[in-house]
Amino acid sequence: MNLSRRHLVFGSLALPALAAKKPGETPHIVLILAENLPAWMLGCYGNKEIQTLHIDRLAQTGTRFQTHIAGHALPGPARASLLTGNAAGKTPNLDQLLGAAGYATRSVNSGAEAVQFIDDPASAAKPFFLTVTLSALTPPYPAAAKYLDRFANARFQTWEQVPAAGNIAADKDAFGANLLPSLRKAAASVAAIDDEVGSITGKLREKKLLDNTLIIFTAPTGSLLGRHGLWGGSTASDPANFFEEVIAPPIIWTWPARITPLGVRPEIASAFDLVPTLCDLTPATLPSQDLPGRSYLLLVQGKLLPKKQPWRSTAFLTSGNDGVARDDRYKLVLRNDGKGPNELYDLRADAQERVSQFDNPQFLTVKTQLSGELNRWRQKYAG
Repeated sequence: MNLSRRHLVFGSLALPALAAKKPGETPHIVLILAENLPAWMLGCYGNKEIQTLHIDRLAQTGTRFQTHIAGHALPGPARASLLTGNAAGKTPNLDQLLGAAGYATRSVNSGAEAVQFIDDPASAAKPFFLTVTLSALTPPYPAAAKYLDRFANARFQTWEQVPAAGNIAADKDAFGANLLPSLRKAAASVAAIDDEVGSITGKLREKKLLDNTLIIFTAPTGSLLGRHGLWGGSTASDPANFFEEVIAPPIIWTWPARITPLGVRPEIASAFDLVPTLCDLTPATLPSQDLPGRSYLLLVQGKLLPKKQPWRSTAFLTSGNDGVARDDRYKLVLRNDGKGPNELYDLRADAQERVSQFDNPQFLTVKTQLSGELNRWRQKYAG
C-alpha cells in the first residue's frame, strides 16, 4: 500500500508560534465546556433530529473543526489537557496564563451563573476570561425533565439503535426497552445545553459585548449515547473504547470580524492546540515551547499557513497505558503498551469503526508508520 506524505510529518507537531510575540489582542473570552457532549448530537455537525439553534448559530457566525481530538479519553484528564496544553496537565492553566496577561478570570458551573457574571457592570471593566462548565449531559441528567416534552414522540429513526454490546461495562440498563426513553432524555439534555448557550450569547448581546467577545464552544470528551451498543464514554466498555464519538468532541470558535463565518476546517485539531492558540492571540505568554500543540489561529481566521509550516498530519492522545494516533483517514489504537487488544480503522471506508484492520496484512505499512509516530509522541510528551 502506498503511504502518503501525511504519515511522514512528525517533526511539525510541536512548532512554536508562527510569529514573534506581539502585544496581542484582548477580547473578552468565553470558553464553554459542555461535558460529555459528542459532536454528532449537534445540528451543525449533521444531527437532523435535535434543534441546537444557539450552538448552530455559533458555527454560522464562526468556524468549526470537522475533527477535533481530545487530549485524553477520560473527562477529567481531558479537561486538564485542554486547559494546560500539556499531556500530563502539569503546566499553568489558562486561568493563570491569561490572569498574568491582565485578564480577570472566572469559572462557573451553569449558564445562569455565566449570565450573572456578564450582567455585573464590573465584569467588563477589563478583559475577562470566563470558563463555563455545562453538565446537563452528565447523569442523572438534571435538566432533562424540563425539555422531555419536545421529544415525547421522537423515534430517532436516523440514529443507531442496537442492543447492548457484548463488552458493555456500564449503563446496560439504558438499552432494551429503556433505549428510546434514554435517547429522549439525552436529547432533552442537549436541548438544555443549547438553551444555556443561548442565554449566555443573549446576555452578551444585551450588554453590547458580543462584538468584542471570543466564544469558544467545545467539550473535553464526548459519549456514545447508544452508538456501538454503549452509553457513556471510554469506560463504558471493557476494554476501554476510543470511538470517535468519545475522543472527537466538537469545537467552534466565533468572534465577529475576526473569525471566519460559516467556516469549516478539514485539518485535524487537537485539544492541546487551545493554549498555544490563545497565547498566540492574546498577550499571554506560552508557558513552554515544548508543548504538543500548535496555534491554529490562522486557520480559524481563514488565512494560509506559511508554506514551510504545513499543518500536522496526525493527532495523538494517551490514556494510561493506551494510546491513539488519528490522521485524516486512519485511526490506530494501541492498548497495554501495544500488547493489545489493538485496533486499526480505515475511517474513510468504515466511518462507524465496525471492522478493525489491525491484523490485515494489507494495512501493515500504515500500522507500522502510525505505531512509530505514536510511540515517539508518547516518549516526548507523555513519558
